[in-house]
Amino acid sequence: MSLFAAPHADAQCKAELDFGRLSDDELEALIDMDRVPRHIAIIMDGNGRWANRRGRTRIEGHRAAVDAVWEAVDECGRLHVEALTLYAFSSENWKRPPKEVRALMRLFRQQLRKQTPNLARNNVRLRGIGDLDRLPLAVRWELARAARRLDRNHGLALNLALSYGGRQELVRAVRRIASDVQSNGLRPDDITVERIARYLDTESMPDPDLMIRTSGEMRLSNFLLWQSAYAEFYFTPVLWPDFRRRHLYEAVLTYQHRERRFGGAEDQPSTG
Repeated sequence: MSLFAAPHADAQCKAELDFGRLSDDELEALIDMDRVPRHIAIIMDGNGRWANRRGRTRIEGHRAAVDAVWEAVDECGRLHVEALTLYAFSSENWKRPPKEVRALMRLFRQQLRKQTPNLARNNVRLRGIGDLDRLPLAVRWELARAARRLDRNHGLALNLALSYGGRQELVRAVRRIASDVQSNGLRPDDITVERIARYLDTESMPDPDLMIRTSGEMRLSNFLLWQSAYAEFYFTPVLWPDFRRRHLYEAVLTYQHRERRFGGAEDQPSTG
């Protein structure tokens, strides 16, 4: 069994949905395509532990995670998910050993160059979110190049969170708001939830409906703090390099068995 039922899940989820006996295709067939999450966010965790259990280096763990990334992208496209946001490199990850950081930056650059043609064929759009100015110039250039090439696509919106931190994002948003108050006459009464959302890195996209975290950890780790206010959380012990389409299907099916009330009463109709 590869899920932990969330505390607010409905009775069927609390009884732990038994997916283990079903094949990948059978799981996919159970998905209600009319209730697929519009936006899925994933905290891709466990690369280091995956490598450690196999006597490999952390860098090898990151390389092994690549297949999971592109399988998740492909499957979200097939399920007609509108947006997929992947937590690829956090603001705190800059504290890791320089050799590991350099290897990660090289891997990002290589994968962007290699996968852009495939993303183009699959009608995927791409954008980076986070403090992108901290990234090496070569990575920023490759990211911008890929985003330009994919800009006219209208399928899955793939967001790579690079040098990203939720608190840091909110600081950037507040600074932009303060600048508009000073320079453009923005009034305090004009600052609403909707307006604040326009200043975030994720402007123009829906908030995540489903937040997935791998490796058994149960925390947000400074990821999409504002945007996840009403997200459904799904935690799996599967380490990210081992995450495959059946695990994504399990997460989506669990989401579809949750009752989403957004603060409403239990007898009110739930929202998809």
